[in-house]
Amino acid sequence: QVQLVESGGGSVRPGGSLRLSCATSGFTFSTYAMSWYRQVPGKGLEWVSGINVGGETTPYGDFVEGRFIISRDDARKTLYLQMNNLKPEDTAMYYCALHLSSTITWELRYGFDYRGQGTQVTVSS
Repeated sequence: QVQLVESGGGSVRPGGSLRLSCATSGFTFSTYAMSWYRQVPGKGLEWVSGINVGGETTPYGDFVEGRFIISRDDARKTLYLQMNNLKPEDTAMYYCALHLSSTITWELRYGFDYRGQGTQVTVSS
């Protein structure tokens, strides 16, 4: 079955960096688009970024402002999110998601098919 397992979260001070990973199994990773979302308690899912088959990325959420980079390693079946210059408002649970299509359109960016359990990111001084 499809499994998405996020890791790499933790506590970091403002201005710090984290690299999130999403290890996958149960499907042919290289043939599907993937994405990252985040969620703060009491609020809905927020789009972070997506990456299509072949590595083309979709637009990042407005809050990213050039600080995050999404990537994928098809050989390792792993999705990554490099987060730099983290801010307290980046504190959230971060989730990776599988889209059963090769591309993610902006209009359907919330139309994922599977989601992992998440990894917590806390940015605090």
